[in-house]
Amino acid sequence: MDRILEGVAKFQRDVYPPQRELFEQLANRQSPRALFITCADSRVVPDLITQVGPGELFICRNAGNMIPSHGEVNGGVSATIEYAVVALKIRHIIVCGHTDCGAMKGVLHPETTDSMPTVKSWLAYGEMARRVVEQAYPDLTDEAKLHALIGENVVAQLDHLKTHPSVAASLATGNLCIHGWVYHIRSGVVEAWDAQVGQFVPIEEYNPESATPKPRVHRFAEVAR
Repeated sequence: MDRILEGVAKFQRDVYPPQRELFEQLANRQSPRALFITCADSRVVPDLITQVGPGELFICRNAGNMIPSHGEVNGGVSATIEYAVVALKIRHIIVCGHTDCGAMKGVLHPETTDSMPTVKSWLAYGEMARRVVEQAYPDLTDEAKLHALIGENVVAQLDHLKTHPSVAASLATGNLCIHGWVYHIRSGVVEAWDAQVGQFVPIEEYNPESATPKPRVHRFAEVAR
């Protein structure tokens, strides 16, 4: 705790004063660039990875960067998504998994969470990804399966995300883009899900414009007439 308290003192003494004007601007409003949904793992630091400042990321964290499908549970994740899209008019949502994820280890080996019933219940939101890995990659080593699961879970959570009405509506009107990332802790590499090629690619090769949906609100207008 002393280390944390020392950090607060340093922030107030050395970090805040040079940025006083920025914090005064942020005191009564926020306009973040993106909603960043990631794991609660202490090694994942969104602001550090993306090199953005205060007020630029709206962050939602939980074990395994899970996103319950709409209607399954009216919890904090669903509320955060709805608020970000409806109230803050977020234009981008990033779902970011990471290597050596303890939650994914629990999904891959459910028996390891038997003594943690709440954790076990929460990790059930990764079941879709687990089944994909078990059926599509049956011959992989345990380590390779974990790596595959981390990526497949990001893709699965993107699918869950699309079930939320606020997200579905904004995607349909072209006002929202969703992105899937995997952060490699050891190397600092970030990979992005490229739905057009069906695989993760290095972030420097990723074209975010490829994730921009085309508005379809008038697609069926002729039929209606």
